[in-house]
Amino acid sequence: MAGDPYKELGVSRGASADEIKKAFRKLAKELHPDKNPGNREADERFKRVTAAFDLLGDAEKRAKFDRGEIDADGREQFRGFGGGARGGAGGSPFGQGGGPRGGFENVDLEDLFGGMFGGGAR
Repeated sequence: MAGDPYKELGVSRGASADEIKKAFRKLAKELHPDKNPGNREADERFKRVTAAFDLLGDAEKRAKFDRGEIDADGREQFRGFGGGARGGAGGSPFGQGGGPRGGFENVDLEDLFGGMFGGGAR
């Protein structure tokens, strides 16, 4: 799904379980493939709405999503060690961005490990 399940169902983050169920039923009825044969757009939206309800309709999954422990697809989110603006979701688990200063681009392994392994003549 990868979107915002609340937006997909058209409810607020503070919506009750009954409001979420009601929104899902309305959209599912409207978008169901039997009601829209051959309509790929309605079929795709139906799948997204169903996935959103699978997440938000389960109190435990919804709480994990709201805390940022899982993403909209229900996959666990690893926060890593760094935290802050660069760590966590979308960043390196080591708190470094992927830009010119972060990561291991342009690192000369010979310089890094030097004579660690008995380094022969250069």
